[in-house]
Amino acid sequence: MRRIKDKLSTRLMNVCVASLCKAKQLEKAEVVIVDGIKIGLQPDVVTYNTLIAAYCRFVGIDAGYSILHRMKDAGINPDVITYNSLIAGATRYCLLSQCLDLFDEMLERSILPDIWSYNTLMNCFFKLGKPDEAYRVFQDILLKDISVHSATFNILFNGLCMNGYTENALMLFRSLKRHGFIPQLVTYNILIHGLCKSGRGKAASEFLNELVESGHIPNAITYTTVMKCCFKDRQFEEGLKIFAEMRNKGYTYDAFAYCTVASMLLKTERITEANEYLGYIITSGFSLDTVSFNTIVNLYCKEGQLDNAYKLLYEAEKGGLESDKYTHAILIDGLCRTGNFQEAQQQLNRMSMTGFDSNLVAWNSFINGLCKAGHLDYAMQMFESMDAKDSVTYSTIVRGLCKVGRFRAASKLLLSCIRGGMRILKSDKRIVIDGLRSCGLSHEARKVQSKIQLAKLLHY
Repeated sequence: MRRIKDKLSTRLMNVCVASLCKAKQLEKAEVVIVDGIKIGLQPDVVTYNTLIAAYCRFVGIDAGYSILHRMKDAGINPDVITYNSLIAGATRYCLLSQCLDLFDEMLERSILPDIWSYNTLMNCFFKLGKPDEAYRVFQDILLKDISVHSATFNILFNGLCMNGYTENALMLFRSLKRHGFIPQLVTYNILIHGLCKSGRGKAASEFLNELVESGHIPNAITYTTVMKCCFKDRQFEEGLKIFAEMRNKGYTYDAFAYCTVASMLLKTERITEANEYLGYIITSGFSLDTVSFNTIVNLYCKEGQLDNAYKLLYEAEKGGLESDKYTHAILIDGLCRTGNFQEAQQQLNRMSMTGFDSNLVAWNSFINGLCKAGHLDYAMQMFESMDAKDSVTYSTIVRGLCKVGRFRAASKLLLSCIRGGMRILKSDKRIVIDGLRSCGLSHEARKVQSKIQLAKLLHY
């Protein structure tokens, strides 16, 4: 009876540890284990496996591997799940050599790899762009007569598509179906995504029909993937047809699909229809996340509908949605597009007052707008006032100066950027050098080129 109680207590401790690890509260999970030991509870292999998986995921593979030493000190032997967690951690960071070392270590400890061990190794090869090696792992699975899980095939199909072998994935899919393989919805979604990625929108639509005929019900991922592919291939009516079907089936439960459609309509100058969709998003009570919100604000700004953009911002903030640094950058870019630079600077000031004073994205948008409009002195003034700059800031000013023929000033700025340890675009260097030469300053161009080379040697 006491043994049953002890096991139950350890199990409860493991539940607590797992919950804390899931919430990324690793220090608290460790405290639970220490407190458990103090009252006589002994951690088991499940306890340590839970810690290993969490450390590998949230800290790193080395932190996860260090738990093995603690297991040894506690007299607990690792099992296949222990090593699967470590291999998964190494795969997450694309550390192939560590994956292979862990595989060897398993075998040295007489722990037989299972299907998940092979699945993870196969996935690692695919992620690193080694499809031939990944396929050999699959062949090993078959040769060792290990029971194949449906996830194995999905990793195989996804990996082949990811590496540009979509046709091979389809051929394998057909072959497996003839031999009794029953694909899941996720399998169809993987192959549809692969077809779309390779620019085969028509084939993806046909595959969607095949999916329905096989008895599966497409989900939001299926429809959205095909719809976006149709828009990309300029098959707008086909994409809208897919969206209508998706909507009729009740899958448009968030704003993302509507934003995708509205974006396409705006790009094709179907302004009235686009506004109808955007209006529907706002009035239908969709729970907007920041990404969807910024997408709509951006669409309004690109069409010069800044009043609608600010109205949406007001409504969103009133509803509790907080704007982020990209929201401010989008609004500033929209104001610059309409030539309203004074209001853009006021937006920058408001941004600073709300805690976004270090928002480089927004500052870069403002400087870019000034340069495009030819306000170089104003842009330089703002540039000098910035506390922090990045390579985008420098590149924007350099290109702006070159546009108005101020190549000497551009060359000095370019050198300052390199000396500050920042990388420059080859195109920026070329514009400056070619500009100096076009002004008859070939000697100065050679000097600048030499200084750039020297600065790069010292700082890169």
